[in-house]
Amino acid sequence: MSRLASASGLHRLRRSPWEVLWSGLASCGLTLLSQLAVAMVPRLFPSLSLLAMLPVAGVVFLAVIVVGRFWRRFIGVAASAPLFVLFNILFLWGVYVFVIRGGTSSLLDMVINAECAMLLFGLYRIFSGDPGIVTYESSFFEEAGCKDFVEAICPSEKFSSLPRVRHCNCCKANVRGYDHHCPAFGNCIGQKNHRLFMALLTGFVVAESTYTTCSTKYITRCINSGTIRSENPMSVNMVIGTMLFSVLQVLWQAVFLIWHIYCICFNIKTDEWINWKKYPEFQMKEQPQSDSGVKFVNPYDKGVLCNIIEFLKPK
Repeated sequence: MSRLASASGLHRLRRSPWEVLWSGLASCGLTLLSQLAVAMVPRLFPSLSLLAMLPVAGVVFLAVIVVGRFWRRFIGVAASAPLFVLFNILFLWGVYVFVIRGGTSSLLDMVINAECAMLLFGLYRIFSGDPGIVTYESSFFEEAGCKDFVEAICPSEKFSSLPRVRHCNCCKANVRGYDHHCPAFGNCIGQKNHRLFMALLTGFVVAESTYTTCSTKYITRCINSGTIRSENPMSVNMVIGTMLFSVLQVLWQAVFLIWHIYCICFNIKTDEWINWKKYPEFQMKEQPQSDSGVKFVNPYDKGVLCNIIEFLKPK
């Protein structure tokens, strides 16, 4: 592993094995609690339609997450967001394999299993990979023609063509092409893993949509065949609960995906959009001799097509 990749994981490696173990157990417990809580929605409100259950499931899920945040106060252990994501993938995959799979076509079965496997692989890659951390030993300085670290991360007229390097307060690191810190994936999103992030985010939307399709077919089949009463009530409620969970995930992830596509098209990072007043290159004074009237301008926007091509180029 390179120095940069090692640097990207320093904040994770500082934890002892026991801390990781307890955090994993807390994440697993929170996953089971949240999924079981959502599965109780169809049991407690059987007269509601699936559409009406959706906001109820959302409130229940958020309530469990809020309760989970207080776990640290009582047991002294905080759940890990990446492990929470991991266990949710495994949970949905397990419900599919042991409950839904029987009536699914071979093609759809192959697709959803491949999607789940690829999500796990992508999650590992983005968690363990280097987002583009700039260290004192980095070749970034030679590429940029800078003398030292401070000169590299501070924009100036002399080095106006420097790639964007921003500071992540979560990782305490400077990341080239920094977009944001992603708690769910346990890493910064920067120049080296931005494309992987987009692929993984798209993969989540597609996989959860596929799972929703499979679970909907299962529920419809049970209703049409009249076997829904003979089926294990817990299994049916679990399928409905995980379907509601998947729909909720798709809704916010689709919005998040659209936002990032927009940012790619206009070559702007999330951090830059939010904190553009911190970065001089995004500020243009309407009246040069006045300190007021600062206007936003994006110096990195080269047109939609060029921006997309630049994003897709190997870094």
